[in-house]
Amino acid sequence: MAENIFVLGLDEHNRETLGSLPHLSRYRFHGLLTIEELQHEDIDVPALLERARAQLEAFDGTVDAIMGYWDFPVSSMVPILCEEYGLPSASLESVVKCEHKYWSRLEQREVIDELPGFAEVAQDATEPPAGLSYPMWLKPVKSFSSELAFRVTDDEEFRSALAEINEGAGRIGEPFEYVLGRVNPPAAIAEAGGTACLAEEEVGGRQVTVEGYVHEGEVVVYGVVDSLLYPDSPSFLRYQYPSRLPGHVTERLTTVSRRVVERLGLDSVTFNIEFFWDPETDRIRLLEVNPRHSQSHAKLFEYVDGTPNHECALSLALGRSPELSPGDGEYAVAAKWFLRRFEDGVVRRAHGPEDVARVEREIPGTTVKVVAHEGDRLSRLPGQDSYSYELAQVFVGARDEEELKDKYDRCVAALPFEIDTVGDAEDR
Repeated sequence: MAENIFVLGLDEHNRETLGSLPHLSRYRFHGLLTIEELQHEDIDVPALLERARAQLEAFDGTVDAIMGYWDFPVSSMVPILCEEYGLPSASLESVVKCEHKYWSRLEQREVIDELPGFAEVAQDATEPPAGLSYPMWLKPVKSFSSELAFRVTDDEEFRSALAEINEGAGRIGEPFEYVLGRVNPPAAIAEAGGTACLAEEEVGGRQVTVEGYVHEGEVVVYGVVDSLLYPDSPSFLRYQYPSRLPGHVTERLTTVSRRVVERLGLDSVTFNIEFFWDPETDRIRLLEVNPRHSQSHAKLFEYVDGTPNHECALSLALGRSPELSPGDGEYAVAAKWFLRRFEDGVVRRAHGPEDVARVEREIPGTTVKVVAHEGDRLSRLPGQDSYSYELAQVFVGARDEEELKDKYDRCVAALPFEIDTVGDAEDR
């Protein structure tokens, strides 16, 4: 009999990804709330939990697993619901330790030295905390998709960024306080709450993400992905797998990752940890820990290893050890490209599903996801970073990096956008 897997925020793109998993006949996937309910509306965690419980209770069958691959509130709702249904999951406290950026830094500091300088920022601060210097990043202790993260280089930029963070941090931070109240944080974290601001000194070098999981206390790293930026911009150009880092660097990243994950107490869960490695100084700096796998990397692992990393999350949700076969995919290298625009505008023309399907047929090893549609005001699209506007995502598998770039260029040329420039967005 097939096992019933409930997926919080199951969308069509990820349903397709789950459909490529091995042993598919064993599973029956069910959406649990929509992604619009979970992230695009006002976030009311108690109400969302009640709606999820009602849906589960109304189901005429067994609930064999509950999983999710989105950021808050999904990442926090999974352990709450799993505990109530007696299903495998990370503990809520270990997840919150990752998600509260300040708490996570304090925990990391106990076991590693590979950290930038950091400090909490008072809401009425007019200059950086003592001991930190420019350039630095200001960010809420709880946000997602680089939302409200600002690079600042002087006191004027510091005050401007802090004002914008103070104004906008409550959208995610206030609902997050409900979850924070369900665990037992240290006094400093309880006092900071979910809407505080964190300052971190800027670190440079090559950005990478370590992907792994924890099963029965064993920490396993199964891949390292490069994150490449647009020139002179903090916005991502593409994620590329496998990483091109030297082997001795990936070994160090694995060691640091294990120490941090064990300290945070994660178990029965996937994780991804973002790092910087500076090739000139050979220094490693940990950026952040996420208590979930990166769905952005799923197609990359499928292209190269034959199985998307959703397999790890699914196996753990069922209490099993993941089964991976590195290098069993059709391609040697893969990337997720981000097509972006760096000024606001209104989309006058964007291609629909038929055009996308045509391009995917004509260029094997490509998958295109259009983000900005006809009539959209770019600055009002959800989940954008603070410096650019995402138009589309292009997943590519290839023999080598040259073919990787060629396939992307062909996709972009075949699916042009027409966008009217407008003035600065009022809500940015």
